[in-house]
Amino acid sequence: MRPAALIVSTGAATHTGLRRALNEDSHLATAPVFVVADGMGGHEAGERASAAVIAEFSSSVGRAALELDDVRLALSRARASVEELSASGNGRAGTTLSGVVISAVDGMGYWLAVNIGDSRTYRLADGELEQISVDHSVVQELIDAGELTAEDALADRRRNIITRAIGASSTGDADYWLFPAELGDRIMVCSDGLTSEVPDARIRAVLHSEPDPQRAADVLVEEAVAAGGRDNITVVIVDAVSVASRPGMLLETDDDIDADTRPRETAAGGVR
Repeated sequence: MRPAALIVSTGAATHTGLRRALNEDSHLATAPVFVVADGMGGHEAGERASAAVIAEFSSSVGRAALELDDVRLALSRARASVEELSASGNGRAGTTLSGVVISAVDGMGYWLAVNIGDSRTYRLADGELEQISVDHSVVQELIDAGELTAEDALADRRRNIITRAIGASSTGDADYWLFPAELGDRIMVCSDGLTSEVPDARIRAVLHSEPDPQRAADVLVEEAVAAGGRDNITVVIVDAVSVASRPGMLLETDDDIDADTRPRETAAGGVR
């Protein structure tokens, strides 16, 4: 029997925050799927939209690994579910989605990351924190164009305007990245309720100093609440504890995986 390509240890935490009546975030943190969805739309539309997306991915729980087509199919079904919510009078329902699924190439463990919107996926490796996803937001496009600095973007009045979403009248596509899993990798997926309150340097420090993924998730959420808790906050952490690999074997990923992050239209109702 072939060993699992990637075995993980996980932790997850969520909080409504101090200013919202509802928690419109939803998440899934069960192998092989680790994702966060941040709903929008008001009048419970966001809560239902994010839950609908997570429900579509839940059918993959228990599988050893997923392929790109599996994720695309789940996203297609999720989009249909969210559009149905809007059509049934639940407002202009929409949601972000970010995270990773366990994948495999020739039996070797890989991370397949997916993102649409401004929730984020990070990787901590060798003590360095790297943002894997690229925000689909107005301020990110201004940063890319050299018209705004990352520091100024934190206080820019347009920082909550997203340019792609699932639903919310957006037709924007998700981006995907496929990269080898390394023993010791720590993946963190979060809604912007974390990153709007806790700077990346502090996130890195917590991820580096807290070995238990559940404890790390709890601490980050607690710190976001203590910093103001102006939005819902969700954190999912995934640690690679066993990775199947073949040392010395060079692999090239399909060009189709590394989708670009070209500007897209602003998602209707995309201000959260």
